[in-house]
Amino acid sequence: MNRTRTRTTALILTLALSGAATAQSSYDLSSAVARAIASGPDLTTARANLQKAQANAAAVTADPTSLITTKLSAQQGLATAQLGVQSARLNVMSSVVNAYVGAYETGLRVTLNDAQVKLNTRQLQITQARARAGTATSLDVTKAQNALNSNAQELADARAQQPILEAQLGKILGLSGDLKLAPLPKAPTLNVSLASLQNGLENRLSSVQQATQQVESARQQVDISDNDYTPARTLQDARTALSNAQITLDDARKAAQNSLKDAYRSAQNAAQQVGISQAALNTNQTTLAQTQARLKAGTAAAVDVQSAQVNVQQAQVTLTQAQDTLWKALAALSVAAGQDLTGLVK
Repeated sequence: MNRTRTRTTALILTLALSGAATAQSSYDLSSAVARAIASGPDLTTARANLQKAQANAAAVTADPTSLITTKLSAQQGLATAQLGVQSARLNVMSSVVNAYVGAYETGLRVTLNDAQVKLNTRQLQITQARARAGTATSLDVTKAQNALNSNAQELADARAQQPILEAQLGKILGLSGDLKLAPLPKAPTLNVSLASLQNGLENRLSSVQQATQQVESARQQVDISDNDYTPARTLQDARTALSNAQITLDDARKAAQNSLKDAYRSAQNAAQQVGISQAALNTNQTTLAQTQARLKAGTAAAVDVQSAQVNVQQAQVTLTQAQDTLWKALAALSVAAGQDLTGLVK
């Protein structure tokens, strides 16, 4: 009796775990980012570095024999590790967004190209029939065949790419096997000004922080060397090092500002493209409705409706791609600004 219960319990547990594994293969963008942040290798390393830096800073502070250079180094190491965790979170989010968009859009391409191939097949059949009736040339047939061949190749390419891109996303998430990706939600509105992002930028970027720390360390060496018992040459070298460090810091600040401005401009442009693509979709939907009405009135053929339907699908894919581009632009802007603008980093 106990063996029977044990087998039954084991079977139930196996089925439950199997169901859980299946559920875990379905992700939306938010849950994918959350998983990567929670268990990704980059974040794991960054958190470990932070714990190490915290322990070192505490030990140096508690040690009464610690030199000022050691204390500064420990403080800087802790600050670097703290910012490193935030930077890693933003970089991981950006990587997931790009991988997710690539995999999802490829799935849309498969659907669109499949519809296009069916339309091309029908158009080829019509052209061949017209050629037999003497109302089309052999060149027309060749062009129709070439169009079909081209879209068939695009369909094959999209189908081949889809599992590869899904595997790349799965690697980031620490998953294997098929992934079921939900449609991307509408990207958030860019409602922050460039000026507000520029404010305090150098305190949020690792590149500028490192350059700032080099200036701090170089300035400390100047202070240590500026006395009557240190060789003049040592002080001169320290001052030169400080001057070079300040130049490096100025360059890092300029580079950070330029990257931010460029990323902000890209995000603004992506947001405008979403509106343009939405207007194009509306136009194609209106054309489809009119073509369907003409079909009922006998002034349009069924292939005209099929063509209009494909145009609507193409416009829908274009709109989705524009929205996805906005997601990627906001993710890139988040990295450049040192703060999350996507709402994905919890």
